[in-house]
Amino acid sequence: MAKKLVKQIKVQATGGKATPAPPLGPVLGQAGINIGEFVNQFNEQTRDRMGDIVPAIINVYDDRTFTFVTKVSPMSRLILKKIGKDKGSSKNATSFVGSITKAQVKEVAEQKMQDLNAASIEAAMKTVEGTCRSMGVKVVQ
Repeated sequence: MAKKLVKQIKVQATGGKATPAPPLGPVLGQAGINIGEFVNQFNEQTRDRMGDIVPAIINVYDDRTFTFVTKVSPMSRLILKKIGKDKGSSKNATSFVGSITKAQVKEVAEQKMQDLNAASIEAAMKTVEGTCRSMGVKVVQ
């Protein structure tokens, strides 16, 4: 007999460094998940992305078991990593924090493509460029 899906949780944690401390611990505890087991599995699976923010979707079943799928880091984090900054501009239309080339935009789009619902790499690049504009990052040739 198949397990019945009880809950689906979306979390973001630091790759390879997740801890049972808040904010992750309380969310997992409320869902009835063994927190230590999840943290160990998550850290093992994301060891290659040490220090990056890694989103995960956790499926919780009626017998308190779980499965999870990790996603690619948020697009804003990928863009900030490319330009070497910690955060975007608070006044995106008037002040810029940096610039990104079309080649770097294409790299980010290719990296994030599996999580986007874009039909082509060009459509994904437009999505990345829109995120850049909203963060105060100038796209240059």
